[in-house]
Amino acid sequence: MSGPSPGQRAPEIDAIASNGRRFVLSQQEGLCTVVYFFPKAFTPGCTAETKMFRDNYVELLLAGANLIGISTDDEKTQCDFAGSTRAPFPILPDADHKICRSYDVLWPVMNVARRITVIIRPDMIVDAVFHHEVQISRHRDDVLRHVNQMFKRARASGDAPLGYR
Repeated sequence: MSGPSPGQRAPEIDAIASNGRRFVLSQQEGLCTVVYFFPKAFTPGCTAETKMFRDNYVELLLAGANLIGISTDDEKTQCDFAGSTRAPFPILPDADHKICRSYDVLWPVMNVARRITVIIRPDMIVDAVFHHEVQISRHRDDVLRHVNQMFKRARASGDAPLGYR
């Protein structure tokens, strides 16, 4: 149980998000999609992590990145959590653990997601994986650094998504 590795094909994600809209990973456009798995809504660490991503959401959007959060909580809990943290990005429920299992991020016995963040390119290939259970702010820092590097490479090569060049 270590989660996906860079270079692997990412499993599809197709679920109704906290904003009531269907989220399909393979239909996302832009530079990449940042998928952060977190253990449990409304816990101190997960609340702090979601707020950190919220506070840097515009920065990610401007670089062409999509952002979603996923935990094993149910739809109502995710809707309440997204509202309480004022998350402007979708948070997906995974009460049946299907998504977390496909990404190999479930803690055994506890059946909650490990704190793992995956950056996925539009071709559904994993570009980077970050795993820090305790150093929560490192997820945001690592993601911002990595997305910025991806953006700079895409701009230099002329491959940045339209509107981001």
